[in-house]
Amino acid sequence: MPGIIINGPAGRIEARYHHSKVENAPLALILHPAPERGGTMNHRIPFTMFNVFKDHGFSTLRFNFRGVGESQGIYDKGEGELSDAAAALDWMQSINPNAPYVWVGGFAFGAWISMQLLMRRPEIKGFVAVSPPANEIDFSFLAPCPQSGLILQGNKDNIVPEPMVEKVVERLNTQKGIAIDYRVMDGANHFYNDHMDEMVSHMHDYLNIREVGTYVDVASLQPQEKVMKKAA
Repeated sequence: MPGIIINGPAGRIEARYHHSKVENAPLALILHPAPERGGTMNHRIPFTMFNVFKDHGFSTLRFNFRGVGESQGIYDKGEGELSDAAAALDWMQSINPNAPYVWVGGFAFGAWISMQLLMRRPEIKGFVAVSPPANEIDFSFLAPCPQSGLILQGNKDNIVPEPMVEKVVERLNTQKGIAIDYRVMDGANHFYNDHMDEMVSHMHDYLNIREVGTYVDVASLQPQEKVMKKAA
């Protein structure tokens, strides 16, 4: 997959983009974990999330935040990275003017940035947040949370303790019209070692429930294999 360069607020943004074969496909933007901890767009969790949305027929983009890889700028503790995400979404919308809606997804730091973007962009209609860092960041800004979504968490995560994420989910689910599908993976650590196939299945299942993109036969999934159905 060839790389692309997007003009961002701190200079060029290095990205990878998949354009769906589905006419007027929805869009998905995937955000990587913390740059100061080695996070990049090629980390296996955002890379896997990218492929799940791709398999559902989304036109999908992942990119390196400022200061990562070939992206210019320096780490900005979240504020600049949110601007990077907004610029990446603007670029994707500019070449997909008829896209009906957008989803965002992210892992850890990327989950936090994606939820902030969700609050600012009404065209975002859903999200997938993997291990949102509820122990480090106050998620009370999600008041009210504008959209329902999926939150995935491991109960053996020694970086983001599961009870902290559960508290965020409980607060969100008290909001009128919002339903957070919270799925805790038994035995999964922060990096979902030996649980990636389970993560993929949960994401496919939730996207099927929400009836977005194309449809995937989750029961037929095998490790490293995704069986597609034609969209209805």
